[in-house]
Amino acid sequence: MHPNLVKRTLLAGAALAVLAACGAGAKGGPDGATRAAVPAPAKKAAQKPAVDGLPGMPPVLDPKDVYAADRPNRLSPVVRDFPSRVYVPNTESDTVSVIDPRTYQVIDTLRVGRQPQHVVASWDLKTLWVNNDRGNTLTPIDPRTGKTGRSVEVHDPYNLYFTPDGKYAVVMASLDRELVFRDPHTMKRVRTEPVTCYGVNHADFSLDGRYFIVSCEFSGELLKVDTAKMKVVAQQRLPFPGAMPQDVKVSPDGKRFYVADMKADGMWIVDGDTFGKPAFLHTGKGCHGLYVSRDSRRMYVSNRGEGTISVFDFAANEVTDTWRLPQGGSPDMGGVSADGKVLWLSGRYNSEVYAIDTGTGRQLARIKVGSGPHGLAVYPQPGRYSLGHTGVFR
Repeated sequence: MHPNLVKRTLLAGAALAVLAACGAGAKGGPDGATRAAVPAPAKKAAQKPAVDGLPGMPPVLDPKDVYAADRPNRLSPVVRDFPSRVYVPNTESDTVSVIDPRTYQVIDTLRVGRQPQHVVASWDLKTLWVNNDRGNTLTPIDPRTGKTGRSVEVHDPYNLYFTPDGKYAVVMASLDRELVFRDPHTMKRVRTEPVTCYGVNHADFSLDGRYFIVSCEFSGELLKVDTAKMKVVAQQRLPFPGAMPQDVKVSPDGKRFYVADMKADGMWIVDGDTFGKPAFLHTGKGCHGLYVSRDSRRMYVSNRGEGTISVFDFAANEVTDTWRLPQGGSPDMGGVSADGKVLWLSGRYNSEVYAIDTGTGRQLARIKVGSGPHGLAVYPQPGRYSLGHTGVFR
């Protein structure tokens, strides 16, 4: 072969070898050309939740709004077919008045145990528990039928909460000076945490569910409780002589806790994480109950001693309006309707219930009920699960 021909043949072979090497393991393109293999994409690391919540707790929907699941009429499938009712425990009559919110009429009166204080939705939303404080029982109500079931023996159940993971019921045993952790269904005692303050009664949980703040009415103190350990981890006395802290609510962003004080006539504002010295904001005489609006922008504050409701703006950090009940009254505990348009409050010393338009502050109805109405529950309400009291939902 001619030397130049040999040279050209060798060069062509080398080029083909290079092309073959570049195409090793590759697939042909649509035009039949050979292309280089593309490495498989690396596996993505498991995405961390926005909030590192208490194990077993449903994930936080919005780290900037703990009440994101409570939007108007966003009812869980569990409660969607329940009739809308207002359940009013009458502490001096030992009854629960059942109101139809469409007609403002009492449609039933249920006999329960001695001195019912609050009506509380269970964590799974299926049951309403009547807290018969002096009767030392909890009476279940089936919210589908409105009928009571067999009462369960529970000592000193002044108020009732549920841990965010649904693992325990927490009984606020006010006179016993205990936080009692119980099975949320059978109410069997699991653990008792004695406290050194007097009158444990109301609470709310942190954004991540890992702790909760408790008010002690008769000694003017606050507790911080580790949810998983079921132990008090901090305690402080409010800086006001004769302080009587009542309802507790966490801010939408989870950074602050508001504590109503009916002797100081306003709210204490506490950083839950640091649990430092609280600030104070005046609302009105006998500041008592705290209820967040369905858009998480406002909080309705019942001032039992003067018959008014203060409207607190979270962003502005101030009271922006005051609604006064015609003919006065004693607005106490209650809740907001599923659509967010009506605030329902018991009239503790007037044997009545108030329905108030949340858009205008106008009183829509005054309804006569039994004696000493207290922690009424509007039910059903939006939310995925209940943390207890008269309507703390997430």
